[in-house]
Amino acid sequence: MPKALVTGGAGFIGSHVVDLLLEKGYEVVIVDNISSGSIKNIDNRAKFYQADILSDAIGTIFSAEKPDYVFHLASQISVSKSLREPMYDANMNILGSISIMEACVKHGVKKLVFSSTGGALYGDPKRIPCDEKTEILPLCPYGVAKFCVEQYLSYYYRVHGLNYISLRYSNVYGPRQNPFGEAGVVAIFAKKLLKKEIPTINGDGAQTRDFVYVSDVARANLLAAEGSASGVSINIATGKETSVNEIFEKLEKNIKSGIKLKHAPGIKGEVRRISLDCSLANRLLGWKPKVDIDEGIKRTVDFFREEE
Repeated sequence: MPKALVTGGAGFIGSHVVDLLLEKGYEVVIVDNISSGSIKNIDNRAKFYQADILSDAIGTIFSAEKPDYVFHLASQISVSKSLREPMYDANMNILGSISIMEACVKHGVKKLVFSSTGGALYGDPKRIPCDEKTEILPLCPYGVAKFCVEQYLSYYYRVHGLNYISLRYSNVYGPRQNPFGEAGVVAIFAKKLLKKEIPTINGDGAQTRDFVYVSDVARANLLAAEGSASGVSINIATGKETSVNEIFEKLEKNIKSGIKLKHAPGIKGEVRRISLDCSLANRLLGWKPKVDIDEGIKRTVDFFREEE
């Protein structure tokens, strides 16, 4: 039975990766400091360590568990926090990731799958959807840090032989996303509409994102670990643009709250339009998104409705 260690495994995306790994017969170890994750997301079939990726505990955990595969999802996820506190963001996202790479090399991990970003990496690209050869022009420290980690991964691959794949996600959404944070507009709006509260759109709402459903992202992680491709960064997305206004309309169609949204000033560092070409993922991993935006939003609303 292969063993997988998932950093950030109590978080939104990480917990779905854990679920899929367990379903596929993996022994799973979760490392999470519960700063943005939740204990309730943890499957009791997985072994759980409450630890920070920057702590000395990481070496001890790797020595004890000897994982075959590592899925590195733990990170500081807030774009606006990275704008306010770039040093904190760099500490968590760059130094924390180097800590994991060092442990992977020392303990002979077969492959590291890194959760990067596509939505924050390419800035405002001239051509949409953008592929992996698009110029890297992040508009926030979060995007800078994720790209920096990709460069470190490339170094560890060339010099230390660490097999890795970096997955550049577009905007991931679905059940368990934090509706009280800032990253998940689908979760935030769904929760507010179900509570009969008025959601706020930053800017005019015409800004577009590429929304990819969380189960599709979990499947991409598994395929990345098990496939032969290595030393590469791959977009995980749908290739389709959906505006924030359209997201509100689709949610309201499911919830029927009758609430009208309100607008606030736009946020500095936010990308105006983005979608990612995911054809490389199909060629190298055999991956395509399966859940379209309407079905994904329905599933997400059903999840939050049951939580009410």
